[in-house]
Amino acid sequence: MLGKLNKEIRHFQQQPHDFKILVLTNLVYAFVLPVIDIFVAAYVMRHSNDPSKVVIYQLTIYTGIPLTFLLNGILLKHFNIRKLYSAGMMLSGISMIIMMSLKTLDLVGIGVAGITMGLSFGFYWANRDYLALAITNDHNRNYYYGLETFFYTIIAVIIPFMIGWFIEFRGGGTDDKVNGSYRIITGAVLVITILASIVCFRGNFKNPAQKKYIFFKFHPLWYRLLSLAMLKGLAQGFLVTAPAMLIMQLLGKEGALGSAQSIGAIIAAVVMYVLGRFSKPSDRVKIFAAGLGLFFLGALFNGILFNGTGVVIFILLLLIAKPLMDLAYFPIQFKVIDIVSKIENRGEFAYIMNHEWGLYVGRFLGAGTFLALAYLVSRDAALRYAIVIIAALQLCSIFVAKKIIAEGEKLQPAEEPEEEKVTSAVAESIV
Repeated sequence: MLGKLNKEIRHFQQQPHDFKILVLTNLVYAFVLPVIDIFVAAYVMRHSNDPSKVVIYQLTIYTGIPLTFLLNGILLKHFNIRKLYSAGMMLSGISMIIMMSLKTLDLVGIGVAGITMGLSFGFYWANRDYLALAITNDHNRNYYYGLETFFYTIIAVIIPFMIGWFIEFRGGGTDDKVNGSYRIITGAVLVITILASIVCFRGNFKNPAQKKYIFFKFHPLWYRLLSLAMLKGLAQGFLVTAPAMLIMQLLGKEGALGSAQSIGAIIAAVVMYVLGRFSKPSDRVKIFAAGLGLFFLGALFNGILFNGTGVVIFILLLLIAKPLMDLAYFPIQFKVIDIVSKIENRGEFAYIMNHEWGLYVGRFLGAGTFLALAYLVSRDAALRYAIVIIAALQLCSIFVAKKIIAEGEKLQPAEEPEEEKVTSAVAESIV
């Protein structure tokens, strides 16, 4: 066992310098991601007891992301990519500080914190995706994404469990102690983002070549993909924070939130590994349908039961369904980008940025569905039925995906090395 571990360490050490630095940067920052995704929403829920405020917070985050993609393209003309990448990581800690400093969680304060977090995500993902593309090749890209997924999975198991029970045990049931626990976590997040930025600056990362990336007319196949992106965004509108809202509403414990997320992450890791290892490109629609089906099933359990048992079942099924959907969705997206970028002779980043706007439209509609039910009916009705409505609408994605794959096969150049492209796309979908 020790010999195999040493062999893997030597293999990593043989990789290019920038490859190792990017992996280490993302490894350090990975300790922050579960905190941002889970416990900031739990903090808003605890202090406002208003699920609609959590959704508004998430919507402001999603509003900031596509705007930052635009801003990032402009700033790359004047700043090194390491500075923008580091700024994205640092802003996540600053956003949490803004949130924790609010005396009352009014909509203005939540909006400012959310937009700041959206700036963070925009800078982080825009530059991270480009660097991953630039420093890897067909020979080491599978290894790169496999390594990142391995670390992310382990961290996703450990961190939610530790933080959830840290808040619960240290909090002791009093608001002051709970708030103190969140402030300690925020301080730790800021320190980790600083460390990740220091690691990032050890790389020799170069800015991308400047090309036009704003277009308003696209190939018909791309518009079909945008419709699929919109359907995907419907769920993202509030499902990132839905587990936190449901657990805090029905169970009221951060410790339970951390445990449920950790158990789900272990199951999801096993499913992702097995499918990533053995599935074929022809299985994508089946995998996509399985993920959508599990999501709809979990939504039904939550809607029918609407208690602690229903929440746990929903979260476990969601944490399996989401990677299944991503494993199928991202290869379809990357394949379409590859095809239409060659047809229209445009850079890939133009489609990546435009795709973000497709997601945003769906996110806005998904969050709007929740808010409409919350204000017009009740908060419980929104938590109970909005997920079912959106899960049902997402089932349409199966037919849209089939249509895209069929049209893409007709447009696919005969000389393109299909096997290599599929391998790269599947590897990227695991992140």
